[in-house]
Amino acid sequence: MERIASFTINHLKLLPGLYVSRRDQKGDCTVTTFDLRITAPNREPVMDMPALHTIEHMAATYLRNSAQKDEIVYFGPMGCRTGCYLVMFGDRNPEDIFDLVIAMCDFILSYEGEIPGAQPDQCGNYSEQNLNMAKYYIRKYRRELNDNRRFRYPE
Repeated sequence: MERIASFTINHLKLLPGLYVSRRDQKGDCTVTTFDLRITAPNREPVMDMPALHTIEHMAATYLRNSAQKDEIVYFGPMGCRTGCYLVMFGDRNPEDIFDLVIAMCDFILSYEGEIPGAQPDQCGNYSEQNLNMAKYYIRKYRRELNDNRRFRYPE
């Protein structure tokens, strides 16, 4: 079997950033999958599940209510718990969505109150949430994006 694209990236060199994981084309439709790498794989502890779950709820809510909501296909966590995937319609680059991702981070960092969708009738594991730890990871990620602007996978 062929190795999937995400397994060809050297995770020993990968640092937090905003990367294009892949572009898929079907007919006239292009979909871009972004890798929002929040922690350094195999060097930093993985994100804890309650915080990652909260990031998923908060980011998906923000993105699906943003001015670009019609361009959002999916937002969700990576199984390795070092980041999230954002899937969008269109042939895009990290520079195209940098402001959107920063605004998403700002939304999470400024949010107070009940986590959207964290009710038993809305989520399969509604009680596993941690807004404070989600803010910790997102604050660190936002700082990395602003300070380093890593947009290309390491060689």
